[in-house]
Amino acid sequence: MGAPMARNLGRAGLLSGVWNRTAEKAAAFAAELNCTAFANPAALAAASDVVVLCVSADADLRAVIASLEGGLAPGKILIDCSTVSAATAREMHAQLCAIGVGFLDCPVSGGVEGARLATLAIMAGGDEDVFARALPILEKLGRKITHFGASGAGQAAKATNQIMCAGIIQAVGEAMAFAQAEGLPLDRLIETLGQGAGSSWYFVNRAPFMARMNFPAGFRVRLHEKDLRICRDMAAAHGARLPVVEATLAAYAELIRLGLGDEDISTIYRLKTALFSAQSAGSDGSSEPG
Repeated sequence: MGAPMARNLGRAGLLSGVWNRTAEKAAAFAAELNCTAFANPAALAAASDVVVLCVSADADLRAVIASLEGGLAPGKILIDCSTVSAATAREMHAQLCAIGVGFLDCPVSGGVEGARLATLAIMAGGDEDVFARALPILEKLGRKITHFGASGAGQAAKATNQIMCAGIIQAVGEAMAFAQAEGLPLDRLIETLGQGAGSSWYFVNRAPFMARMNFPAGFRVRLHEKDLRICRDMAAAHGARLPVVEATLAAYAELIRLGLGDEDISTIYRLKTALFSAQSAGSDGSSEPG
């Protein structure tokens, strides 16, 4: 997600430099976009008015912010597009506000396609004045940008999205497995149902992966599993247990056990088709026990 987002900032003339934990990646990217590959995050922060982050997990965010702090100064802004817990977002907001640095939690949705086309949905939390200053940058990354409230609100909105995605991937996987078992032509089915009431971005963009039994990493199982654990913890704080989240976490645990954790989440189709295979294998055509 981070690379195509950075390319869009570069095309808009807003990218002064990049940093990556893998120096070779940063150097290649900087050469492509004709910007600076900084040796460390503090150097990047010192040379920038606004820093956009996109990392994998809460611990990564804390580590990168700690490494940025040597180059931060009052008035600068950090925009975090990672998906982390709302509690971590509020913690980082408080930590940075104490030194006069603005912090926005701005998780995104729309897949690698949305990142590449700058059509992401961006969910923002943080101070309104900081959001207003950051909006011209966010507008180069996404199409729908919404400020949901104080720090952590963006992450709460993203958690809501991830719960919805859990239900959708379960439903689409089961539906496609059912269609396959019925012998339907899957490509024509996707084209037709993509225009129907049950369609969604996920169905249109990921059901073709299922039809081809090929699951390139658009959004990895491991990452959505991490997000759903965040959703589980946030729900637990309200005394709630979410059945769709629990069922999807169980499915992901099985996929990770099978070594499929780095495939796209649409690989859940493998488990759904197995339901039909198991029924066929267990049937001998009789209605009575043998």
